[in-house]
Parts: sequence; C-alpha cells; structure tokens
Amino acid sequence: MNNFSAIPALDAAAVLKRFHLRADKSLGQNFLQDATALENIALAAEIGPDDIVLEIGPGLGSLTRYLAVCARQVTAVELDEGMLAPLRAVLKPYTNVRVVHGDILKTAMAEIMDQPDYLVVANIPYYITSAVIRHLLESDPARRARRIVLTIQKEVAERICAKAGDLSLLALSVQVYGKPVLADIIPAAAFHPAPKVDSAILRIDIYNEPLIPRAALPTFFKLTKAGFSQKRKTMRNSLSAGLHIPTAESEALLTSAGIDYMRRAETLSIAEWQGMCEVLGKKVEG
Repeated sequence: MNNFSAIPALDAAAVLKRFHLRADKSLGQNFLQDATALENIALAAEIGPDDIVLEIGPGLGSLTRYLAVCARQVTAVELDEGMLAPLRAVLKPYTNVRVVHGDILKTAMAEIMDQPDYLVVANIPYYITSAVIRHLLESDPARRARRIVLTIQKEVAERICAKAGDLSLLALSVQVYGKPVLADIIPAAAFHPAPKVDSAILRIDIYNEPLIPRAALPTFFKLTKAGFSQKRKTMRNSLSAGLHIPTAESEALLTSAGIDYMRRAETLSIAEWQGMCEVLGKKVEG
C-alpha cells in the first residue's frame, strides 16, 4: 500500500513566491496541487515497486513525489530552467528521483531511458499534448513505454477515446499504438493558476505491436491524413484531394477495399483503414 498520506501538501503559490517565480503562460504552466487528483494519477498508472517512471514537465514536483513513493526510480525532465531550484528543493527527501534539464520533444527516448517497459506519467501543458503523445508513441520500439498516463484537456482526452463513428485523426494516431481510457476528471480548481477548462487523466496501455504492421505505418498515416484533410466531405473526395488523384480513381480504390466511397473518414474503423493500406499501399507509396 502506497503511503500517500505521508506526502505533505504543496502550496504552489507559496513555493513560487519563495523562489521569486511566476507561472509562465507561454509554457502552459498550471501546477496541479490537489492531493486527491495527484493520488488518482499515480493510482491510474498502476506503478509497481520495480517500475521506472518518466515524468515530463515536473514543474514544482507535486506529482513527482507521488510517483517516487510508488516506483523504483523516477526520471523527471523539466524544460524551464527556472523551475530546477524549487523542484530540487521539493524533491530533496526523495533519493530515487533524477532531475534532467531538457526538452522532451527534442530528446530521443534512448538518451533518457536505458531500457524499455517503463511508464510515462505526467501533467503536461495543453499546447504540446499532440506533439508529446506522437513523440512517445512513435519512438524507437527498443525504448517503448509500457503505459502512458497524462493529464490533458478533458475535451482532447474524450476525442482520443472516441469509438468508430466519431474518430478523429488524433484518435486513430493513438489507438493504432495502444488502448486509451479516460480514467478520471480533474476540475480546473485543482490547479494553480486554474486553467479555463477541466482536465482528464488519460491512460494509454501500449500494445506489444501496433495494430497496423510497422512497415505499413507510413501508408496508414498518409491515408488517414488524406482522409481527414477535408473531413466534411466523402472519402472519395477527401482521398482524391489528399492523394492528388482523380475522384474516379479514389472511388475505384475504395470500392476495391470494400468501403463505401460515400462514407466520411470519422466513420471508418482501424480495421477498415488497414484494409485500405493493403489495397492502396502500392498506389500511395508510389
């Protein structure tokens, strides 16, 4: 049983004042300080005593402490140099935490994590949500995470977890690599300063292999981007525009894949996109 009750409350405003700092809006800094929310994030990650955790944007270390009492080791990557002093002060009692100053989006996982099967747990700025998820999911399989748990904008988490019939390009890009679940909602008041919208805890359990064979992933992403390029239009017109081919040709290709060319991209399942990859692969790659 994790001893979360022993973790002292963290007053983000007081810590910032002590170190003569302010939340940087340009970096999307909203510090989570609600104890229940922090505990729920750690619980959603199902961290075992032998697990290694990567945290992105630890900020003042509020969540880092909850991860540290669960995991064998935590590597916390912080972009803002100004946060390093308060972060290290808050984390001084936790000897299993390694703080790294760097930009996760410009860093290969192999430079940070020396083995696969780790967990990623983080409260990330809203504006880098898609970029962070893509960076983590598309990283070298030899440094693949087992599970990703992120605190992101509630609306975005709901889109990622959508079912066939209401899929977006973002949802497909995540669901091809793992199973997303919306684990909990975090109200805006749990943060300092409070954002304008509520957040959600998104958990993604990564598959051993993507649902689309790795060799076909470039074709898959080219097709899905083309399909969603004009999402209010039919697949026939979207593929025609996105792949720069005549509508008659896109119609014939969709028919060959067993897909009604009058459907829209959001209605297609991953299995149907895979079928298109198989039928259209040579055409797209050419």
